[in-house]
Amino acid sequence: MQLTSYTDYSLRALLYLAKKTERLVTVTEISEHYGVSRNHMVKVVHNLGALGFVKTVRGKSGGVRLKMDPKDIRISDVVKNTEPHMDIQECFNRDTNTCPLIDDCRLKGVLHEARLAFMTTLAKHTLEDMLSSDKPL
Repeated sequence: MQLTSYTDYSLRALLYLAKKTERLVTVTEISEHYGVSRNHMVKVVHNLGALGFVKTVRGKSGGVRLKMDPKDIRISDVVKNTEPHMDIQECFNRDTNTCPLIDDCRLKGVLHEARLAFMTTLAKHTLEDMLSSDKPL
């Protein structure tokens, strides 16, 4: 499974905020820390706010912070909400499927099982679990 950079940046932003719970953090601070475009990070943080993961505070001394406790944010929930399509192959989507092997192919079942295993593993871990290391993010 390959996650989009949007999901990667979403997870990074949440991890950064989880390490800085004592204060509001600016989008510029997050983007500079990870070397990511500020404009892209603005979109990511806005979406995380709309999804209920973060709270944004406007104004001169504004910023962003986690809206939920890190132990309540499952990695799978972030991935489900930030990945536009979790279809591994086109045959997962009946509307776009053009594969001529659809009636005889057993690969779809195996790939579906792999996707479920991937998401099941992510569901076992929270943002708090990712903070247990002293290594910098």
